[in-house]
Amino acid sequence: MKILVCISKAPDTTSKISFADNNTRFNEAGVQFIVNPYDEWYALVRALEIKEALGGSVSIISVGSADYEPVIRKALAIGADDAVRVDAEETDSLFVAKQIAAYAKDKSFDAIFCGKETINYNGSVVPGMIAELLDLPYIALATKVDIANGAAIIEREIPGGKEVVEVIGPFVLSAAKGMAEQRIPNMRGIMAARAKPLSVISSTTDLPSTHVTSFSLPPAKGSCHYILPENAGELIGLLHNEAKAI
Repeated sequence: MKILVCISKAPDTTSKISFADNNTRFNEAGVQFIVNPYDEWYALVRALEIKEALGGSVSIISVGSADYEPVIRKALAIGADDAVRVDAEETDSLFVAKQIAAYAKDKSFDAIFCGKETINYNGSVVPGMIAELLDLPYIALATKVDIANGAAIIEREIPGGKEVVEVIGPFVLSAAKGMAEQRIPNMRGIMAARAKPLSVISSTTDLPSTHVTSFSLPPAKGSCHYILPENAGELIGLLHNEAKAI
């Protein structure tokens, strides 16, 4: 199996979020970036498990500037064989998908794995766009994938149960929780990652389709309103008249 895994960076969840340039740019100063967990824990690790079972290779691709390279090297330390970085700012989802599709279209990958979404934007749209651009089957929110007799058997959760689909030939998959268990890179993997190939390629001539007008933080949480147990009527009134919950 020859698998391409799409990797994105995301702010560590403990990072303090702020904006710059009149709220038009995310302020990266002092922010610790990590490999997007859905890409790392589920898409990448499951791809490596399949390679270990069936042979083949796992490549990773990212769209971003040079500051992406530490998270790419971590993915290599976990076990990927090689990496490609498209040297461009990841301005919007369609732009990113076009860069990945342009690279993958003539590389004969058996599968393209993505995390279901990034934890900073939660868009969950790039994998579907890649599939559309490459005219490949797309299975979203997969929780399990096995390869047998040249076919991929993929399971995903749907309202009220689970769905199992079979795909023959190349496909794109977005991985959700349950696909695999997190792997921690060991010292041997970290040392080996330094020597693994990381190619930097130019972006296509496609222009971004959108631009950011402004960012804003969610409103601050209000103070708590405590009601004594004997004042059930007051609680019901607040839920009905203020919270509109009943």
